[in-house]
Amino acid sequence: MIASTAALARHGREHGYAVPAVNVLDDLSLRAVVAAAVHLQAPLIVQLSVKTVRSTGTELLTSMFRYATRDLTVPVALHLDHCPDRSVIDEVVAAGWSSVLFDASDRDLVTAERETAEVVAQAHAAGLDVESEIENIVGVEDGVGSDVALHAYSVEQLAEVADRTGADLLAPQLGTAHGEYRARPVLLPERVRELAALTDRPIVLHGGTGLSADDFAAFIAAGVSKINISTAVKVAYMRAAAAHLDVARERDKWDPPSMFRDVAAAVEGAIVPLVEQFGAAGHARGVARAVR
Repeated sequence: MIASTAALARHGREHGYAVPAVNVLDDLSLRAVVAAAVHLQAPLIVQLSVKTVRSTGTELLTSMFRYATRDLTVPVALHLDHCPDRSVIDEVVAAGWSSVLFDASDRDLVTAERETAEVVAQAHAAGLDVESEIENIVGVEDGVGSDVALHAYSVEQLAEVADRTGADLLAPQLGTAHGEYRARPVLLPERVRELAALTDRPIVLHGGTGLSADDFAAFIAAGVSKINISTAVKVAYMRAAAAHLDVARERDKWDPPSMFRDVAAAVEGAIVPLVEQFGAAGHARGVARAVR
C-alpha cells in the first residue's frame, strides 16, 4: 500500500524529526534508496521529477515503485516533485500516487492560488495530497525552476493561501537552493518557526543536499518535517559509475551488473547518513501504527 505523504510528514512534525524525501532516477536508485530506509527502519518519500516521468513514463514508474515497495516493513510514499504542468499531474493522479507538488511559483499570486485550489480539489477527490509552492525556491532542477527569485510573500500570506486552497504541505523559500551550493547559503529557520505558528500543515525544506547536520537540526527544531534530497543521489550515482568505468577501461573488463552494484551501494551510502541526521531512523513502526 502506498503511504500518504502528508501523514508521514505530520508524524515527523509531531515527533520532532523530518521524513527523507529522495528523488530517484530509475529502478536502480529507487531500490537503493528503499534499501537505506529499510536498513534504518525509517519512513520514506520517493520523489520523481517531471523530467524523469516524461522520459520513463508514468505507468512504468508506478509499476517499478509498487514492485520495489511490496511487502516492506517501512511506510513509503510516492511523490511527483516540482510540477508546473497540469497534464503531468493528471497522469499521476490517475495512476494513484501519494502526492504531487504543484509548482505555481512562476504564476502571479491570483493565478497561483486559483490553480492550486483546482489541483487540490482534483487530487483530494482521488485520495492524493498536494504540496504547494507559490514562491519559488531558487535554482533549476531537471529543467524546472529559476535562478532568480520571482515571487516572495509574507508567512501570513502563505498560511492564508494554504487555508483557502486546502493544500496539505507547504514549500516556502527558506534560503536554500536546488543543486550544489557554491557559497554558504543564508538559511532562514526562523521563517519556519513563524510559519509553523500560523499553520499546522507540514513544512517542506527543498535544497537539502549540502547542508550540515546542524543546519538540518535547526530546521527540524523550527518545524520542518519533510526534507528533499536530489543532488546527493545524482552525484553519488554518476561518480560511482565514472569510477567503475575508469577501472573497466584499465582492465578491459565490461560487466554492467557489477557497475550497477557499485552505483546502488554508493546511492545507499549517500542516503543513510542523511536519514540519520533527519532523525527519521527507527520511526517506521510508529508511523505505521499512527496512520493505519
